[in-house]
Amino acid sequence: MIHQINPELVKDLRLKAEQIRKREIEIIYSARAGHTGGSLSATNVLTVLYFNEMKTNPARPDDPDRDRFIMSKGHSVEALYCVLAKAGYISDELLDTYGQCGSKLAGHPTRKVPGVEMNTGALGHGLPAGVGMAIAAKMDGKSYRTFVLMGDGEQGEGSIYEAAMAASHYHLDNLVAIIDRNHLQISGNTEDVMSLEPMRSRWEAFGWDVHEADGDDIVSLMGAFADLKQVSGKPHLIISHTTKGKGVSYMENVAKWHHGVPTDEEYAQAIAEISARIESLQK
Repeated sequence: MIHQINPELVKDLRLKAEQIRKREIEIIYSARAGHTGGSLSATNVLTVLYFNEMKTNPARPDDPDRDRFIMSKGHSVEALYCVLAKAGYISDELLDTYGQCGSKLAGHPTRKVPGVEMNTGALGHGLPAGVGMAIAAKMDGKSYRTFVLMGDGEQGEGSIYEAAMAASHYHLDNLVAIIDRNHLQISGNTEDVMSLEPMRSRWEAFGWDVHEADGDDIVSLMGAFADLKQVSGKPHLIISHTTKGKGVSYMENVAKWHHGVPTDEEYAQAIAEISARIESLQK
């Protein structure tokens, strides 16, 4: 479907995404630890969710009418923390403590952090919890939606497919799942580790409303989220086709950057590349 999209909004979201990518590199480099590639590939999705799609209230993280977000691929927590800071849930000062002894910001999401709905990191848990939240909304007559971001390597977890069946059975059209389809997991290419294709037809067979988007492109993602509103009575899935390590040339599509810390020289190059895009978008 063709959508009318505000070009100024698109530019603003692109700028925010690049600023968030820069912060991800900064905190990973400072902490000397992190899951860099998957955080970078998920950044556009999180940016569109928090700054265009979801109903959120940083001043009231426990607002009962808020949309819920679950970072099921919890190892990419750096992207989530940087988005939460950009959205006003946590301060930049707290963000800078990531990886330090005593910091609230652990290496996987924790509910000690404002804006985090549940502790994640053990893969396959996010969608089942999201199903429960979506059912609760239906039972309580609430209009909030639940969003769950999963990794593609995570699709090897059987609990995901149990949750997929339940979501369809209960007609959870207030549930939106997103798969960060970057084709790389810790062990290498997903299709070498455990074949996931045909991904779309599998989820459609479970009774889901399935959409695909170029997750490296803000406009494509905005269009996919807009298309969800055309279908009721089914849970929704967006397969977000992305590039692992997106935005840093030497990291893109390189499996070793699933987790990895840049050297001083690599850090300088990454910051220079991202800063150049930020400067261009600010003109």
